[in-house]
Amino acid sequence: MHKFKPTLLAAAVASSLFNTAAAEEAAPEVKKQKSLEVIQITATRRSGSAQEAPLNITAMDSDVMKDQNIAQLEDVARWVPGLTITDQGGREGSPIIVRGLNTNSSERASDSGTVATYLGEIPLNINLRLTDVERVEVLIGPQGTLYGAGTLGGAIRYMLNAPELDITEGQITGDLFSLSESDSMGGEAGFVFNTPLIEDELALRASVNHYHNPGYMDYNFVVREPGVSLPDPDWSNADEVAANLKQVKDANDEDITTARLSLRWAPTETFEGTLNYFYQKQEHGGNSITQYGSISEENPIHDLVGKYDSAYRVEEPNEQVDELLSLELKADLGFAELVSASGWSNYEQEGQRDQTDLLYDIWSGYASFPAFVGFTKDTSDQDSFTQELRLVSSHDGPWNWIVGGYYNKFDSKSDDREYAPGFDNFDYGSDIPNIEPDLEYIAIAESETTEMALFGEVGYAFTDQFNVTVGARFYEYEIDSLSGSATPLYDVYDDILYSSRNDVALESTSAEDDGSLFKLNANYTFDNGMVSYFTISEGFRIGGSNGLESCPEVLPDQQIVCALPNELAYTPDTTTNYELGIKSTWFGNKLHLNAALFSVDWDDAQIQSTTVNGQEIITSNAGSARSQGIELSTRAILGDNWTMYATYSYAKAELTEDAPALFDVFTEDDGYSPEEIAQMQPYYSGADGDRLPGSPEHQASMGIGYESEIFGDKYLNVNYGITAQSDVYTKVGLKADGEVLPGYALSNLSAKVSGDMWSATVYVNNLFDKYAFTSTRRDQSWAGNARFDDQNRALPELQRVYGHFITTPRTVGVKFTYNFEL
Repeated sequence: MHKFKPTLLAAAVASSLFNTAAAEEAAPEVKKQKSLEVIQITATRRSGSAQEAPLNITAMDSDVMKDQNIAQLEDVARWVPGLTITDQGGREGSPIIVRGLNTNSSERASDSGTVATYLGEIPLNINLRLTDVERVEVLIGPQGTLYGAGTLGGAIRYMLNAPELDITEGQITGDLFSLSESDSMGGEAGFVFNTPLIEDELALRASVNHYHNPGYMDYNFVVREPGVSLPDPDWSNADEVAANLKQVKDANDEDITTARLSLRWAPTETFEGTLNYFYQKQEHGGNSITQYGSISEENPIHDLVGKYDSAYRVEEPNEQVDELLSLELKADLGFAELVSASGWSNYEQEGQRDQTDLLYDIWSGYASFPAFVGFTKDTSDQDSFTQELRLVSSHDGPWNWIVGGYYNKFDSKSDDREYAPGFDNFDYGSDIPNIEPDLEYIAIAESETTEMALFGEVGYAFTDQFNVTVGARFYEYEIDSLSGSATPLYDVYDDILYSSRNDVALESTSAEDDGSLFKLNANYTFDNGMVSYFTISEGFRIGGSNGLESCPEVLPDQQIVCALPNELAYTPDTTTNYELGIKSTWFGNKLHLNAALFSVDWDDAQIQSTTVNGQEIITSNAGSARSQGIELSTRAILGDNWTMYATYSYAKAELTEDAPALFDVFTEDDGYSPEEIAQMQPYYSGADGDRLPGSPEHQASMGIGYESEIFGDKYLNVNYGITAQSDVYTKVGLKADGEVLPGYALSNLSAKVSGDMWSATVYVNNLFDKYAFTSTRRDQSWAGNARFDDQNRALPELQRVYGHFITTPRTVGVKFTYNFEL
């Protein structure tokens, strides 16, 4: 971070959307022409400008992210054609969807999505707060050969600022903002410091940042003492309501602390090493979910829930901590560059959720206890070690190549517990032996995944303009897991008592597979500089075990959480992408026009579902699907002061074969007649041509910027941007209990004044305070609105779980940046 040197807004905004080409050099005696800025990328494992790279990639640098007030991945996605990230408020993971490749309902994100995220060279599943980040690279389309597992739809790379070897400098940032539905202010403060320890050889870079969002969702019906207070008191008696329930204002508050320490060593011109430690802690007070309009009319609180109210009976805090230690070594061998990337990461999570409605659905007898509430305490701990070693050719000639090896070991542990406070005393009249008081259910899982791969690419330049590259990746993986569960409050009926966690029996399962992925890219550069390319690429995601014990041959009468044979494990899924694209630059690099046509085939698609017994969330396979569409982008300099940019994407994503029993199975053994089965089963199965859920078919963005010099030596930058999307299905083909979430548009406005070493910005996000549903929690059957009465959940008049994630209300803020050099 050097002194502020404000460039054209055109340069900044343009670089955020697509790729950029080098500015033309003007003769010394001629005034330099304004042109679009260059962003260098390394997504191809070689350094080059994004506009010249023959692949579908969007790059945003730090200047662009500041100008557009981009601070998290959800903000990035609004400006990247083909990328959808459903904003779920931080508490829940936000699903990352590329080109509509998604089969899950639009509620909670599963652990393994179709897009892999990287922090530098190391894969790390994280929604990074974008502080001290040099750039973000978004690769659209499968990237299996160079990036491996999890890149079914694409890859996202967070590239941190590297320590500078020749300058001591720092940066102080601050932000103060308010939300239209919040009772308090939010803010952010950050500090970055860079200094050489040995001039031109050894440098240190450190940063720390804290972000506070005050929240805007009120939990108005929280029980004061679980197991004692009544969740549904006499609603006509204000004193009784106040004695049993409390209000938690702005419950979905959020605090994110990030810190980073990097040491860069470059003792020679041919060797360089960087040691990096990264830390991020996220603390969330609750979910950004409202039950507005989704509570059954028979429920007394139906008219009491407003647009920014949640009706959960207990609070839902969550804490997540990510740590990464990485070591990157580069050596110039003359004929090639040798790169070694090592990473050790840890993720810890602890959270609580209201589970009352799910337990009602499993056994309606809970409702006989007037003070009944259920909640979870879920914890997880993940450790990963990654090692990649690769050679990248650097010699002259028509041939170029990359060859490498990859190793990853991933260990995961989880301990999920459900509690029913006071129910044991109510049901039995006295305490019973238990692992801990009020424990109703416990699930324990441990797994170890080992993945290895060899990969490479070979390119040949037939002419200066025509190049062909082929690539391959050969992989194998093995998963070993232990899992077990228990229901202490019910197992007592079978004289099974639990006194400690060690009494829970664990079952061992394993899975393994190997395979290969291929890539073909041909590109041609025309005399006018336009790049055209054709790509066939593959991606994959590993299969595995669901971590549940097998169901017994004879099911007990009481509650049991177990897996049927088809629910124990799931197989890998793969994608094959066919893409034709162009990148063009016109009028002396003042106009960019880029376009891509694509068709992606998806086989054995993994889908989030639930077990028949116990409604435990698992992963299964749902057959094949396809996404076809187009992605367009343009940006331009308009005169001396104005710039514009626009994007549009269309993705028609649908099943390409029938998926029987996608959501449920009906049999005569369950008491259904053949006529009822024939009527109901089609609505709970997927059919060829059914639209995939979770993302819109149409997405568009448009922006305009104005830049001018003011007061002689200051610059004024004004930005207006609008992003829009069409409607979203919440389930495949709207079958079962799916719904349509209407499309919406969001506008942002900002004005920045900058000097030599400082800048100040006033901004408004969601300018018109648009209120819209972004996704759901559960489905309409939980509110008694299922297509068939038999599929409605138990006691829908008491339900409070079914609801919607919503857009963040209008945010008005002011932020500043001050740079200094020593």
